[in-house]
Amino acid sequence: MNPPLPDCKFTCHPECRNLIQLDCSRQEGQARDRPSPESTLTPTFGQNVCKPVEETPRPPTLQEIKQKIDSYNSREKNCLGMKLSEDGTYTGFIKVHLKLRRPVTVPAGIRPQSIYDAIKEVNLAATTDKRTSFYLPLDAIKQLHISSTTTVSEVIQGLLRKFMVVDNPQKFALFKRIHKDGQVLFQKLSIADCPLYLRLLAGPDTDVLSFVLKENETGEVEWDAFSIPELQNFLTILEKEEQDKIQQVQKKYNKFRQKLEEALRESQGKPG
Repeated sequence: MNPPLPDCKFTCHPECRNLIQLDCSRQEGQARDRPSPESTLTPTFGQNVCKPVEETPRPPTLQEIKQKIDSYNSREKNCLGMKLSEDGTYTGFIKVHLKLRRPVTVPAGIRPQSIYDAIKEVNLAATTDKRTSFYLPLDAIKQLHISSTTTVSEVIQGLLRKFMVVDNPQKFALFKRIHKDGQVLFQKLSIADCPLYLRLLAGPDTDVLSFVLKENETGEVEWDAFSIPELQNFLTILEKEEQDKIQQVQKKYNKFRQKLEEALRESQGKPG
């Protein structure tokens, strides 16, 4: 930062100069004799200087989308390519890994969803008021056929319907998993993001980009968002886990006790 000039009071970084219009009130003769503010500023490097606000990237043209889809399909090896429509939208597939650490709530005592139910979008959960909770298989993978206009919010709701989960969709969040500098990074997606567009940009390689459904962590568990039956199920599950853990610890130390007792008997049986 350069000091303000006499009379002019002009102070700014060189990188900010183009963003400012000077309106100095000085006499014409003084202006000719005094160097301009630009000539008195010296370049600065490595400083936290202000920069022009980056413009929002323009949406891709239809031709650019077509080129990206052709490139994507040429690298897709599992016959899961994308298809472009005349209106500029396109459809394709994404895979979502489910990494849920807490149990989910599902209807109790109903038959599994059939192909007819899926096509007709029959809501089997609405046929009963009975509920139960269980853990989904860790790292289960679900493949979805979506369009370029399908949002993250709609993807989450679609996943919950496929597994007949009746929990509030706001309890879950969709993350993108990327590999950078030898590390695996997770970034939470906005509910308005379009996963298929991200898939198109990244290409079909899931090592470059993959999607993960996780609990919507907000720092603390919002217990008020759960119903009484859900909370009771949580307590039942926690009590079972506690008993299992207690039995594991007891079994472990019982073995230690047996080995110590055997060692003592052997040492007592040997002549001193």
